[in-house]
Amino acid sequence: MQSSQQQIVTHVAKWLGSGQAVWLCTILKTWGSSPRPIGAMMACTLGGELVGSISGGCIEEDFLEQLQDGSLKTQYDEEGGKPFIVKYGVTAEEQARLKLPCGGQLHVLLEFIEATPDNQTVFGRLQRDLENHSGVSRLVNLDSGQITASDRSSEDAVVIEKGSMVHSLSPMYRLLLLGAGDVAKYVAEMALALEYDVTLCDPRPNYLDNWHVDGVEKTSRLPDDVVRERFNNPFSGIIALAHDPRVDDMALMEALKTDAFYVGAMGSERTSAARRERLPELGLTKDEIDILHAPIGFQIESKTPAEIAISIMAEVTAKRHGALS
Repeated sequence: MQSSQQQIVTHVAKWLGSGQAVWLCTILKTWGSSPRPIGAMMACTLGGELVGSISGGCIEEDFLEQLQDGSLKTQYDEEGGKPFIVKYGVTAEEQARLKLPCGGQLHVLLEFIEATPDNQTVFGRLQRDLENHSGVSRLVNLDSGQITASDRSSEDAVVIEKGSMVHSLSPMYRLLLLGAGDVAKYVAEMALALEYDVTLCDPRPNYLDNWHVDGVEKTSRLPDDVVRERFNNPFSGIIALAHDPRVDDMALMEALKTDAFYVGAMGSERTSAARRERLPELGLTKDEIDILHAPIGFQIESKTPAEIAISIMAEVTAKRHGALS
């Protein structure tokens, strides 16, 4: 599975590799309601093959019309052959025409990227880094249009400074679920809908046999090994749902030492307190244990597996987007 950014980078790398020039659109700023966030992208070949989205569809249609009638290329030439910014929804009439919400505006950077060896190399590196589950940034010189790749990253998706744009890209976020049970099924289904790459781990014999969710990888390997090898970076989350310390604690003793963006464990207040008393015996410090979200999820008086899953994924989502410490 790939994140939306990864899908677009992959398509651009493929098109450039085949000698096709590409238009690349990146959202720089939004005002009011916006269907797509800052940093969202859309790419399009000169033949009109399109991937990604920067609106609900109306801006895409407007873009394709300008591509076909030549006005897009004319504007690019008028800007001296360098990236330029288009502001959508500045007037009420344009908001109505493009079906933007009242007060909604989008500022979009348009780049015309030719299939040069340098651009092919840059997008090849972006593609490889994202495939290797590493964050990477696209640096664009706004005066020349030159694009480079960098390990530099920012909490903000897009930063413009000193005549350049730093566009932070991220791979598909991963979730590791511990424990093959009903809650894990609902969490997995919701996580897939939210575009996570999901793995279910349970080393207990026979537990995986009757557990299945399409699109979820299953493994019976030891949880600490799985965490150490694949879920140890800021694009990973670990959710302990087994209700069995032999499974949950084995994963947590590794997970709480990683840079995972979220680590949580299901259980009551009493169970969670007992777990916090056990974890120091596994070599974890107080600061590491304080990272743990337990009891897991927002407290919504949930009782059923589906309701518990909703509370869990709401908390995971809030943490991913910086709404939780």
